[in-house]
Amino acid sequence: MLDKFVQAKARELKALRELKAGGGTLEVYKGPRPGFREALTGPGPAIIAEYKRSSPSRGIINDSFSPQNAAQDFMAGGAAAFSVLTEEEYFQGSLDYLDIFAGLGVPVLRKDFIFHYLQVEQTAATPASALLLIARVVKDLGLLTDLMRLSRSYNLEPVVEIFAPGELDMVRHAGADIIMVNNRDLDRLTVDLDMSRRLVPQKKPQEVWICASGIDNSAQVDELHGLGFDAFLIGTSIMSCDRPGEKLKELFP
Repeated sequence: MLDKFVQAKARELKALRELKAGGGTLEVYKGPRPGFREALTGPGPAIIAEYKRSSPSRGIINDSFSPQNAAQDFMAGGAAAFSVLTEEEYFQGSLDYLDIFAGLGVPVLRKDFIFHYLQVEQTAATPASALLLIARVVKDLGLLTDLMRLSRSYNLEPVVEIFAPGELDMVRHAGADIIMVNNRDLDRLTVDLDMSRRLVPQKKPQEVWICASGIDNSAQVDELHGLGFDAFLIGTSIMSCDRPGEKLKELFP
């Protein structure tokens, strides 16, 4: 599946390359980018509410919940930050959603399959505060380091996602300080919370760690926050509810 996700970005990259070759540029967003890391480091667990209309593992999750309503509902539910899927083919996402969510002044993470510098430049043209880099997608240490450096030059905070213990050293060497452990293996689409339990004892004091996938109740949030996670990225369990904002409130211990 991960290969399919990467292949799905080919058309987008082709358009970006053609724009660059033709002398075109994407205008860098000049407005504020609220601090993503800062939003996750309060006294209790922070929740990043994710707008995800569809996924390969679940199919359609909720395609009737507009991004405008979701942004308001998530904020009312206590979200510290938003995550917005922008991948179109498998997740029904859109770059346009970033503007809607950023309009509330809450930091927004662009969640997509980013592995090329043109995609970083594309993100810099939006009001996102952060972007996702996946270690299993950006496999080369030099490339990951360069993408992180480029992101920071635009005041975009790179969130680096890992799936396995062997990836932790690489992302640290690249300079990652916001690390997200994804409990879902994107190759097989299976979920295992023990991945987070095994990895979080290796967290360093200067790092911010996010737990993603498989979280659907406050007991899990309480346990994993106690083990060291600062924040929790939660999408499916809130998007699949009739009242996502109320579900979000229930996730706080």
